Amino acid sequence: MLIAGFPAGAWGTNCYLVAPAAGEECVIIDPGHQATDGVAETIAKHRLKPVAVILTHGHIDHVASVVPVCGAHGVPAWIHPSDRYMMSDPEKALGRSIGMPLMGELTVGEPDDVKELGDGVELELAGLRLGVAHAPGHTKGSVTFRVPEAADIPPVLFSGDLLFAGSVGRTDLPGGDPAEMLESLGRVCLPLDDSTVVLSGHGPQTTIGRERATNPYLREVAAGYGSGESAAPRRGM
Repeated sequence: MLIAGFPAGAWGTNCYLVAPAAGEECVIIDPGHQATDGVAETIAKHRLKPVAVILTHGHIDHVASVVPVCGAHGVPAWIHPSDRYMMSDPEKALGRSIGMPLMGELTVGEPDDVKELGDGVELELAGLRLGVAHAPGHTKGSVTFRVPEAADIPPVLFSGDLLFAGSVGRTDLPGGDPAEMLESLGRVCLPLDDSTVVLSGHGPQTTIGRERATNPYLREVAAGYGSGESAAPRRGM
């Protein structure tokens, strides 16, 4: 399997292109701010053919390049229905203006073809099987994508802004909820095998085993506290 990622734009949001191998179809995960050039370069480098854009949530740092990327390749975008409005109204999603100069650089709106994600569904795209788990806490429509173990790779979790190396996503923006964050961590992350590689929306990769042992938020959930007090604003927009 081929997984190629790069941090994009002002917020350093990780964009990933995933394919069975070089020269094959791929999906694009979270093409955020100023991601179009990086997507194009990765496609050319690995001779990929995009078939879909899939989104872990609707914040502008994860969706800012959805319209041009989908338009360039004639592909749909998949997003949870609770976050769909954010593509057309990013300022409402943040509870504040993100600034006119920045907004002037962005193509706000939906691509021509939008499909909605549901909890527990399995997407079959580009020869891949991607398990979808609804994981609110950072936003109401946050999801993760899980790729099962294959001959050449361990299982992989694309966690968006749910789980980071050593931290979790912030919960102080509209739609964020500390208690939901902890519930999602316990339901989505704790059952996974320690070998699962976590590729998050920001920062370096990690594993479930490492986070189970060291991440204070995941440790809190595992211990059964669930007070929600420690799920204070962390990374992500």
